[in-house]
Amino acid sequence: MPLSKFVFKPGIMREGTDYDNEGGWFDANLVRFKAGRPQKIGGWQKDNLNTFLGTCRALHGWLTLSGTKLLGLGTNKKYYIEEGTTFADITPVRSTTGAGDVTFAKVGNGDATITVSDTSHGAVVGDFVTYSGAASLGGNIVAAVLNQEYEIATIVNANSYTIEAKDTSGDTVLAAAGDSGNGGSSTVGAYQVTTGLDIYVQSTGWGVGLWGDSTWGSTTALALGNQLRLWSHDNFGEDLLINPRGGGVYYWDATNGITTRANNLSTQSGANLVPTVGLQVLVSETDRHVIVLGADAIVGSSRTGSVDPMLIAFSDQENPLEFEPLTTNTAGSLRLSEGSQIIGGLKARQEVLVWTDTALYSMQFIGPPYTFGLNLINDGSGLISPKGAISSSSGVYWMGYDSFYVYNGAVQKIPCSVLSYVFDDFNVGQAFKVFAYNNSEFNEVGWFYPSASSDDIDRYVVYNYAEQVWSIGQLNRTAWLDSGVENYPRATTGNYLYEQEFGYDNDGSPMTNVFIESSDFDIGDGESFAFINRIIPDIKFLSNTSGGKVNLVLKTRDFPGDSLTTASTSQIAASTSKTDIRARARQIILRLESDDDAANTGNDNVGWRLGATRMDVKSDGRR
Repeated sequence: MPLSKFVFKPGIMREGTDYDNEGGWFDANLVRFKAGRPQKIGGWQKDNLNTFLGTCRALHGWLTLSGTKLLGLGTNKKYYIEEGTTFADITPVRSTTGAGDVTFAKVGNGDATITVSDTSHGAVVGDFVTYSGAASLGGNIVAAVLNQEYEIATIVNANSYTIEAKDTSGDTVLAAAGDSGNGGSSTVGAYQVTTGLDIYVQSTGWGVGLWGDSTWGSTTALALGNQLRLWSHDNFGEDLLINPRGGGVYYWDATNGITTRANNLSTQSGANLVPTVGLQVLVSETDRHVIVLGADAIVGSSRTGSVDPMLIAFSDQENPLEFEPLTTNTAGSLRLSEGSQIIGGLKARQEVLVWTDTALYSMQFIGPPYTFGLNLINDGSGLISPKGAISSSSGVYWMGYDSFYVYNGAVQKIPCSVLSYVFDDFNVGQAFKVFAYNNSEFNEVGWFYPSASSDDIDRYVVYNYAEQVWSIGQLNRTAWLDSGVENYPRATTGNYLYEQEFGYDNDGSPMTNVFIESSDFDIGDGESFAFINRIIPDIKFLSNTSGGKVNLVLKTRDFPGDSLTTASTSQIAASTSKTDIRARARQIILRLESDDDAANTGNDNVGWRLGATRMDVKSDGRR
């Protein structure tokens, strides 16, 4: 009986039906394409066992002048710097009270709730405040209980809020009869910058524009605390500039170490007309200007304090503290005209790219007196989210409202074989959570995004730009940083930082639901039934080569509208030479899957690559 070789076209094709993509792949999860062949993606493990507070949506790695590796993590609650395995909290302080401005009062005996009074505190639920100088209330609520960091539990009114008393290990402390004091006259409260949301609120963040006529209409002005918290960050030398979208620009000096917090750039000694708010901060590569997208405008001799969504401000060269445009410096500003709001910016080769909701601009350093030249590159290719663009060795890629684009001197729409799959099942209301990522080892760029039924990221789509093929999958990641400073890419989910592409399992547990499935194929034009009685697999095991196993599944149906029937499932090991089966149908689907062994029988950490599968197939009648 003759053997037929089946080598499917690389990439996932979802633009047509199962049947009209004969000879290709139709569905996959946790599988990439390498040299045209499908293989399981790499696994992941925790970078360390320490956790951080909040959802991380921004990662940035760099080296200090002394060679120390540092990693910035921006969450909706905090900003951290990881050094070694320590997450150091460098979240800026927005205000500090005078001594005695803060007082405490217990709610009742046997209750941990403490009412804090502070006139015009300006805090919201979830904000963090650190107290110092407080005296004991006289009973269980001793000075050590009060003099530490707290997360605000409820807001009573503009002048008071509540916290839940705890000891220094975090255990709840209940007030007693002796707790009748108010903490004394020396208490100082240091309030950190307002925390942000972990959900996108559609009434903020968009003015008009492509989505302004439907669910994207805006009724509330963009502000720090009323939108999804997204941090931007960049280096000025070894120091760090950070900006919570809609908030201030902050500076962290590496020479002071990770025990110090970032400070507001506009309040530093020597600061002159530094933007007090912005949508994103970055530093131009060769000419070293600090650039603030969406900065507040200068009126008279001061800044307005409100985001100007189409204004770009930039500092004097090599001086992050000087933003006043003078004939003696290179500071200045530019205003964009296409669109309603700056969505994001990205450094590329010898230029800074800036997207509005409808257009792409290029900023290039041209020197005095204008400093930067501004060119409209493309109108009609806006950016879907502030972190929806990524730079790679082959160009800059981004996700628009209904397409994917690449810029490498000119803007091109990328032909996408899974376009409808992505955009027809997409939560538009949470689009600001979309972020692009680069995995340079495998020539991949991709996007993590929320499907229509999820408010959180639950899917990814990935493009291999070297082979020009697409793949899809289901995975929750909230931020990603390519390898470079570190040997492995870093990513976050939950409250942990992970090393990606490490082994082939899920942090020491099985990686489940890994599969790739072909489109329907048939004999001839589908006039005859096919009979298959033998499969000769061609599978290369990349890890666990002695004990690894995968399942080779054949599914069948007689007509395109029929439901699929599993005709056979064969377990394939490295030593498997063939598997005998019996299957008859007009249309056949091949599926390779590896639900790593959860029963601890030696089938964990399995990596594999599929080659050319051969089958005994002949035309046959139907019994």
